[in-house]
Amino acid sequence: MPTYTVTSTAGTLDADRRQRVATAITRTHHEATGAQTFFAQVIFVEVDVANWFIGGAPVPPRSIFVHGQIRGGRSVELKRALLTDLLDATAGTAGVASTGVWVYLVELPAAHMAEFGHVLPEPGDEAQWLANLPHADGALMESVGHPQQSSA
Repeated sequence: MPTYTVTSTAGTLDADRRQRVATAITRTHHEATGAQTFFAQVIFVEVDVANWFIGGAPVPPRSIFVHGQIRGGRSVELKRALLTDLLDATAGTAGVASTGVWVYLVELPAAHMAEFGHVLPEPGDEAQWLANLPHADGALMESVGHPQQSSA
């Protein structure tokens, strides 16, 4: 459901920080919206400072831009809280000043999104939607983000 593309200047986020930022964004989205964590995608892109400009000048080093595509239909208050929480979570886990983080949310109608082979439900209808999916599809979704148990 939500796809967050995190663009940073090269060298800003090492593998550990990317993992922590992805976890923080996923948790933040889940806590704000109630949507299951297995829907959250976080994609990282690094950009050389010579290829990123703000106001016609090269972006300051250690800059991060979070572009979130989320399902529409949530209140203005929820989206404002989500923006603030995403900003704080990203800056805190990345070790970057909040003035170096930009967060944008773009809403898409649920009917314009398909994931795991199914058109998405409206916000708040996730549990019923998941219950009505073929068992194997629901089990696949719920296994995302959880390491497979070995049968030792």
